[in-house]
Amino acid sequence: MQHQQLNAFLVDKVDDMKAQDIQTIDVQGKSSITDFMIVCTGTSKRHVASIADHVAREAKLAGFEPLAIDGEVEGEWVVVDMGDTILHVMQEEQREMYQLEKLWG
Repeated sequence: MQHQQLNAFLVDKVDDMKAQDIQTIDVQGKSSITDFMIVCTGTSKRHVASIADHVAREAKLAGFEPLAIDGEVEGEWVVVDMGDTILHVMQEEQREMYQLEKLWG
């Protein structure tokens, strides 16, 4: 799956779960581990974990499995590593604290 298709797929799946403030950040040339980051906000620990779980399940059904998922138990910041794109699902407090868009933008 090409970058554009993967990013569109991920944005669509987080939008399905009513994630807020969805942003795609191009980190090509800035990061050695991925080309894009998608950052979105969930309203609670359960919402954050549910968004990440939904994306992982839908990705598997589409034929590509996440390389790793981390943070589901805590539910404050869940990372879904899809290789070329890493999805960050965060609660508002963590998103404001770490400001990934400012850091990588």
